[in-house]
Amino acid sequence: MHIHLLCCRLIRHRKFIYVSFFFSFILSLIYVIIIPLIFKFLQVSTTNKSFSTQQYIVPRDYPVFKTITYCSFYNCFNIYKCSHKLDGSFKVYVYPAAKYVDHVGISVGGKMSREYQSILNTIINSHYYTNKPAEACVFIPSIDTLNQNQYRAKETSQALGMLPYWNEGLNHIIFNMVPANAPESKTLSDLSIGKAIVAGFGFNTWTYRPSFDISIGIYSKKASQLSINYRFTYRSIFITTTQTNLHPVFMAQLKYIEQGKNLLRVLEKCSNTINNRSLVCYGNNTYDYPNIFIDSTYCLILPGSRQIDISLMYALASGCIPIVAINDVVLPFFEVIDWKRAVILWNENELHTLIDNISGIPLDRRKEMSAQCQWLYYTYLSSLQKITMTTLKIMSQRLHPHTANFYEDWNMRPNPDSARNPLFLPYMSDSFGFTAVILTYDRIDSLFKLIDMVKGAPSLEKIIIVWNNQYKSPPHFSAWPKTRVPLKIVKTSANKLSNRFYPYKEIETEAVLSLDDDILMLTIDEIEFGFKVWREFSDQIVGFPSRTHVWNNKTNSWKYESEWRNEISMILTGAAFYHKYWNHAYTYIMPNKVKKMVDDQMNCEDIAMNFLVSNTTNKGPIKVTPKKKFKCPQCKNTEMLSVDEGHMAVRTSCINKFTKIFGRMPLKAVEYRADPVLYRDILPKKLKRYNNIGDL
Repeated sequence: MHIHLLCCRLIRHRKFIYVSFFFSFILSLIYVIIIPLIFKFLQVSTTNKSFSTQQYIVPRDYPVFKTITYCSFYNCFNIYKCSHKLDGSFKVYVYPAAKYVDHVGISVGGKMSREYQSILNTIINSHYYTNKPAEACVFIPSIDTLNQNQYRAKETSQALGMLPYWNEGLNHIIFNMVPANAPESKTLSDLSIGKAIVAGFGFNTWTYRPSFDISIGIYSKKASQLSINYRFTYRSIFITTTQTNLHPVFMAQLKYIEQGKNLLRVLEKCSNTINNRSLVCYGNNTYDYPNIFIDSTYCLILPGSRQIDISLMYALASGCIPIVAINDVVLPFFEVIDWKRAVILWNENELHTLIDNISGIPLDRRKEMSAQCQWLYYTYLSSLQKITMTTLKIMSQRLHPHTANFYEDWNMRPNPDSARNPLFLPYMSDSFGFTAVILTYDRIDSLFKLIDMVKGAPSLEKIIIVWNNQYKSPPHFSAWPKTRVPLKIVKTSANKLSNRFYPYKEIETEAVLSLDDDILMLTIDEIEFGFKVWREFSDQIVGFPSRTHVWNNKTNSWKYESEWRNEISMILTGAAFYHKYWNHAYTYIMPNKVKKMVDDQMNCEDIAMNFLVSNTTNKGPIKVTPKKKFKCPQCKNTEMLSVDEGHMAVRTSCINKFTKIFGRMPLKAVEYRADPVLYRDILPKKLKRYNNIGDL
């Protein structure tokens, strides 16, 4: 009987175990397979490049990744996802935009701001962008985090965690321009970002993670509109405070200093203009806030409601030298910008000694710092596009240190009064010759005659034909003229004038002789003499056809001039010597807008090259020999671009547009020409080295 009862109990216990195991298996299956499939279904699509309006619900209990404060570029960034090409390139993936809402349908990040959309568009339109997540090195969320007052931290953190490639923020960049208010005073104070890099404004040394985060600037349309041509010497105010929301302790100190020294203007809120926040007062005088910066030599910036505010941007844009009296502040792009050249960093606890020390700075130094302020602002902070591209450039520099810009490239503004040779070559060796690069399309007879002429130059090392016709193959090799030097034919993929300045690997000499296929009037002596002159001036363009630019008072613009004049400012690259470095600079350094104009209009490539060289060296070109006529006598008028009715108008337009892109007029007008020493002397020809030089 007891044995029977024991067996029944064992059977019932075994059934209970089987049932419990069955239910446990079902629950595990749901947890492991069903729930991940649901989350995967909710993820953002990664194939759509445009901004969408698809909506995703942020669950209440979605895990939040805490910010890892000890992150550095070496322990919170996977460099193996990035390209290791020698050109320093890397790819950035931008998540397709989507709307994230909480469980009751309230938007998490609000409507995407125009500023953040501009940042994303800048990245998408840059050479860094890729629409393939698998080849991306860096990821940019489509969730707007620029302004901490515009999003809810917990829900936004959860939305970031839902991104399909988030992986605790690894290799992600979070942009933030409006940080938390005091007392936090740190960027993204409440947002959980895991291992993501913060590109933010308002860091201090306690919140900034060295060699990981990127300190950026804050964009302001008003700041970008401030006049940058205001004369420094006309500024009537010595020091101006730029904030009206200062702590009472600071305000009391400033009022005391103001009474003792008549060199400080302490601004306050206007009592009678409560509804107009753009107005500030100084005594009985009322000022529009952005305009107070342009009549002051120094602008004092103290800790306010945030670590540092937009007043820094106003000061830089107007050329008002910022005195940043904020301890532990991290200035924008400080790892590449030397702010000591433009900003005075002061201890906020030593305001009583400020004026005595600042008064000792010489006037020349003040002018230099003011100009540096404006240049730094214009170059790196004056638009969202420049802020974004500078951020990506710093990332590229971290990933590929061998491609990093030099200190001078980041901090030395162009100075018209000083010359700079980027080649670092005091002289050239006689053992090196030049490479003739001839651009051609369809003028075979003229091209062959030119080759027959130039092949006789003793210093010629190689001939390269840039074949710009995609609809017609070059002649068979047996038809080409026989030469003593190698002759290479490079077939291009598109008919672009910029092809003549590409840094082809076939160019092995430092000197390049650029030629059009219709330049048949040069002589061997003229070419050899031009090469000898170039060896003495290797950082300049040395050549034959010359042009100049003149100012038109009626149109208040520059005009392209082809008439013979006593001064020149351009050498046309249809027949000119230059260093092969300029091919690299034209292709990879010169603004893309310039190359696009050249290729779209099929014009002005020679003007662009002259702009590039003069803008870098602050030197003019050098014309050699008196020859001025360079028209092709055998060519038909329909074959020459320069006979088009709109040719001169287009070239005038190019000069004015290039001036805007470069930010100044770099072309230098010169009134000298290089001729052989004995060219005019009445001596026997056997005593002269270059006899065959034409007069016109």
